[in-house]
Amino acid sequence: MSVRYYLYVSDAKVDMMLAQIDPAYARKRVTEFSIGLTVAGAKRTVEAVGPDRFTRLERVLRHLEDHADLGTVDEPGQYVHGVLPMQWSVIGDGDTVYFGGRTERTVVGLGGSAGHVLGTVAGEPPPQTRLSASVPPVLLDRLAAPAQQDGTGDPDALATVVQANGVLRGPAQTVEFVAKRMLYGPCPYPELQRGGDMAVLLGSPLYVALVD
Repeated sequence: MSVRYYLYVSDAKVDMMLAQIDPAYARKRVTEFSIGLTVAGAKRTVEAVGPDRFTRLERVLRHLEDHADLGTVDEPGQYVHGVLPMQWSVIGDGDTVYFGGRTERTVVGLGGSAGHVLGTVAGEPPPQTRLSASVPPVLLDRLAAPAQQDGTGDPDALATVVQANGVLRGPAQTVEFVAKRMLYGPCPYPELQRGGDMAVLLGSPLYVALVD
């Protein structure tokens, strides 16, 4: 197995999926967690960034590869695997991270909670009423803000993804990812169409990793 340099891992998505595809593993983890809290109260904090995080992720990825509707960027299924150059930035109030890129046929955006970026320092927990950036309406609202400030705002959801990619700054890095498909459809801008089949894809990543 190749070694990945992870930028982003969504423990929330991984744990939710693992509880459904491998309940025995989930129960084992809960038991170990409970024992750990009794023996050494801070153990959970250390384990959160330890090898178990990536073991759980790999278990979910194997399930998606073997049993789920896992497609490519240009031919997405319910889940998408891709490798391509992407720019990325923290947006909104600093609580959302967004990756943007494109292939010859598809404009791609990936968005999620900035708290899942590896190396993030934990702060105060968000208010209970604040929704996750993995929820499509919330993510689209975050993406629309930079475009509106740039004077190019458009209420169309797919247009918002294209506009968000257009305002990203900084160098592109080649990354690998697996994401849950959130939106997919034809590009709303005729000038970007190449042969009439340019599409727009918005996803919520399970992980994003740098590729050498």
